[in-house]
Amino acid sequence: QVQLVESGGGLVQAGGSLRLSCAASGRTFSRYRMGWFRQAPGKEREFVAATTWTGDRTYYADSVQGRFTISRDNAKKTGTLQMNNLKPEDTAVYYCAADAGYGLGLSASAYAYWGQGTQVTVSS
Repeated sequence: QVQLVESGGGLVQAGGSLRLSCAASGRTFSRYRMGWFRQAPGKEREFVAATTWTGDRTYYADSVQGRFTISRDNAKKTGTLQMNNLKPEDTAVYYCAADAGYGLGLSASAYAYWGQGTQVTVSS
C-alpha cells in the first residue's frame, strides 16, 4: 500500500507561484500512477493533473494547462505540482492521489490512495 502526505501550500498573491510536494511511503510507489485534485469550499472535488507510473505521459485540466506542471521522482518517492501564475480561482485544498492502475487516471474514482490535503489560497 501507499501512504501520501502533501506539503507546500500557503497564501500567495495572484500571479505568484507555489510548489506542492507529495511524499509517499511504500515499496511499490514507482509502479503507481498519480494525480492531483482540488476542492474549493462548497464545491465538488476537481481534477487538476495526472501522470503515469514512469512520468512519460501527463494530462492537465483546461483551467490549469500552461500554468501547472506535474512531475515525479520515483527514487525519492515524491510527486510535485509546480503552480505558476496563480489566480484567485485556484484557491482550494489540493490533494495528491496514487493507484496501481495502468495509464492516466483522470477521475477521483481511479485512485485508491489519497493524502490529507494542503490549503492553497490566492488573493487578488
